[in-house]
Parts: sequence; structure tokens; C-alpha cells
Amino acid sequence: MRIIHTSDWHLGQSFFNQSRQKEHHLLIKWLAEQVKTQQVDAVIIAGDIFDTGTPPSYARSLYSELILAMQAANCQLIVTAGNHDSVATLNEIKSLVKALNCHVVSQASENVAEQLVAITKAEKTLGYVCAIPFLRSKDIITSRADESIKEKQDNLAKGIYEHFENTFKASQTLKAAQDIPIIMTGHLTAVGASSSESVRDIYIGHLSGINAHQLPNADYIALGHIHGAQKVGKEGNVFYSGSPIALSFDELKHEKSVNLVEFEGQNVSQISQLEIPRFQAMQTIKGSLAEIKNALTVFAEQTETTWLSIEVTTDDYISDLQNTVLDLTKDLPVEVLQLKRARKHIAKLSQQKQENLSEITPLEVFEKRLALEEFTTDDDLARKERLTQHFTSLLNMAKGAQS
Repeated sequence: MRIIHTSDWHLGQSFFNQSRQKEHHLLIKWLAEQVKTQQVDAVIIAGDIFDTGTPPSYARSLYSELILAMQAANCQLIVTAGNHDSVATLNEIKSLVKALNCHVVSQASENVAEQLVAITKAEKTLGYVCAIPFLRSKDIITSRADESIKEKQDNLAKGIYEHFENTFKASQTLKAAQDIPIIMTGHLTAVGASSSESVRDIYIGHLSGINAHQLPNADYIALGHIHGAQKVGKEGNVFYSGSPIALSFDELKHEKSVNLVEFEGQNVSQISQLEIPRFQAMQTIKGSLAEIKNALTVFAEQTETTWLSIEVTTDDYISDLQNTVLDLTKDLPVEVLQLKRARKHIAKLSQQKQENLSEITPLEVFEKRLALEEFTTDDDLARKERLTQHFTSLLNMAKGAQS
């Protein structure tokens, strides 16, 4: 048996006001080709199929396109909810898509048998999936008003481990003596996993992470939520597939892929990463204005539009950074989606000429503090002006009180 493990598609994401529709459409075509070429029996999406609980209509259309593509490729599709997904949204067509060999698990159930999905082909069972979605605390524990934070953390962790264990035991009962694998999904943060800036905390203030070694001994554990592909721990087959497209500029450092997992009987025989092409050119550029200008010259010969994140690292004062950068890029096939000015660290101040406070005015001190912030857009500059006006007003009031 062969499966593909993927997660965190985030259909409908608005990326600095840019649509990812074209990228996701090309991703679906690419995945369908891989399913046919690799003779894949099932695709598992471990959470966050959508970016929000109320996805735009084109995102829902992409979801339908994915389901139909897998059905046409004679491949079973198993979708579990993530923390970004809405239970109600996933349930809207859950019954309908089951007829297309797509199984959706939108929330945890006390009857864990509802989370068990058999991977079948030609009426033969090839394996079982413990399709565990993002576990919301209200679905697995009952909180008390008098609980301490530590008690809440302990009870939530206990509830998560117990839910995984109970689901796994139910799958073992179904499996009985068959030489077939048990695959488990999860949408969580595992202790030690490396995340990116686009990943939000799942259990805010309650739980920092789950110890993967305390999860049941399934033959393969397909995790979602962390956007960088990685193996969790040195032993066992616990993996994050990572997101299939970069959901933030800092994710460009990761090669995007899906996991192709092959089984012989119940045992994993091979795990390989199928690298996903980058369907939208994206790049980060960091340096002084002169260095950025030089780096931009490579785009002059290109025809495809590249999305850029530019970080300016100059200590010089630039009155209108946004227009300065726009002038550098106006004739190039690029779109500057993110413009940042590197913050000056406190350590840098010690390298500069030291000034005695008695030698500068309070307003100059305030302006030096503002210089450490990033005021690049028109709104930022307007806010800077308002702050300066408020400070000047307070300064005049203080002088009046002293006179």
C-alpha cells in the first residue's frame, strides 16, 4: 500500500492581499499526477484544509476540485480538521463527498469508532486510519472554574493522550490479526518541532506541546500544524509533512514536499519526500539600499512576476522609504508585498557616539526612540506624526506645570 501524507493547505489564504488560488489549482493538478504516477491508494490531509472558518467561495471550489481530482484518480481522500477549520463548514458536504470516496472527520467524537477510516481498494482493506482532527479542549475535557493553570494544562494533555490511545485501541480491534498498518493523524504541536511565523499557537496559554513519544505506537503518524516538513524524534515514524506552499516569507527556507509512505504488510518499507514545484516566484532581499538595488538587477531579464519581501538594513535616516523602494522596482516584474526596516538593537547604540542627556532635548530623545521603529507605510508615517504631536503637547503641559 502507498499513501501520500500532506497537511496545512490553507485554501483561501490572503497573502498580503494576494490570492493563492492559482497556486492551489496547480498544486491539485500536480498532486493528481503524483497519485497516478506513484500508484497511491490514499491521500491524507492532516488538518487546515482551509485558512479560515469562513473560506471564500473560490476556496470551497478548490476543495471540490481536489475531491473530484482524487476520485478521478481512483484514490481515497481522508481529510481531518485543523485549528483553522470550521466544523460546520467541513460538515456541509461531508455526507455528499463520502460517495466520492472522500472521508471527512471534522471534530472529536466520544464514539471513537467514528474516527476510524478503512483504506480499501477493490473491496479489500489495506489499512486503517485513526483520523484524529484538531482536538478542541471542549470536545475532550470538562473544565472547572477553580482549576489552576497547571491543572488545566495537565488535564488537557491527559485528555489528548487518552483520546489518541482510545482511538488506537479501537483500530487494533478492527485490525485483529490482519497484516495491515494502522496510521494515525494529529493536528498539534509536538515538543521539539520547529515552526514558522505563520503558525499560530493552538492551545493558547494552556499547553506548549505534546510529547510524540507518549502517543500510541501506530505504524505511521501523520501530523499537521507545523509548516516545515520534519521527522519528530529519532525513533518511530512520526512526521510533519509541512505545508505544500510557503505561507509566509520565512517559509522559503523550507523545500515544500509531501510524504510518500510505502508499506509491506503492516510495516513501513520506505518514506520519501516528493518535492513540490514552487508555483509562484517569491524571494526575500535584505541589505542596504545599494545592496538591494544591486540584487534587483537580476529581475530585469525575467518575465514572471516575483513577490518580494525587502528588509532595509541601513542606519541612515530615510524620509520616504516606501517610495524610495518603489522607485527602485517600478520597471521590474516584481511586487513588493512586504517592506521592513531592520530594527536597531540596543547593542548598536553602544557603537554610536555616546551623548549626554544634558546635551539633548527631551524631544530629541523621543525622536531617537521613534527612529528605532519601522515607519514605512503612509499609515505608519501618519501615526508617527500623531505620536510626535501628542508628545509635544505633553511636554508643553509639563513645562507649564513647572513654571
